[in-house]
Amino acid sequence: MTLAKTTILGLATLTLGVCLAPAAIAQSTPAAKTAKSQAKTAKAPKAAKAAKPPQAAKPSKAESATAGAPASAPAEKQVASAARRDPFSPLINENKEVAGNQHLPPGKAGLVITSVRVDGTVSSEMGMIAVLSNQDQRTYFVREGDRLYDGEVEKIGLDGVTFRQNSKDAFGKAVERVVTKRIYASAGEQQ
Repeated sequence: MTLAKTTILGLATLTLGVCLAPAAIAQSTPAAKTAKSQAKTAKAPKAAKAAKPPQAAKPSKAESATAGAPASAPAEKQVASAARRDPFSPLINENKEVAGNQHLPPGKAGLVITSVRVDGTVSSEMGMIAVLSNQDQRTYFVREGDRLYDGEVEKIGLDGVTFRQNSKDAFGKAVERVVTKRIYASAGEQQ
């Protein structure tokens, strides 16, 4: 009985070894081939540099086109694979406003109406003054009629500021709209 068990166990081990051996060989063979090909490519430029005599004249365009074709093919494949777009990055740039604000003029002339916040208003002898701040937490004092980057201050009240914003629609047609920003935004109102 033990002889039969030992024979069956030996046959099972032998069968399993025969089935798994080709898979193990196949997995190790591509790595060896790539290592050999990399070694060949590393040796080839060194040999080419050593055997390359100084050239007296430039080769003609036909010679350079035939000589450069094999070398440029692998480089094109590497560039094409490196230039692939990330499939998880958004197709639409959501930071249009941030990218466009990098080249704004300094001072009040660089204030974008959609990005300013009204911090307060002050009544003075010369009229109303509004206290505005931008995304960089810089504070500006504006009066009625002051020009901003994309519009002008139309009216300053005790509770907020009304702007006249000049922009363009999707077709490039000039659009003018009135934007009111309050000091304390009510529910549902965007500040």
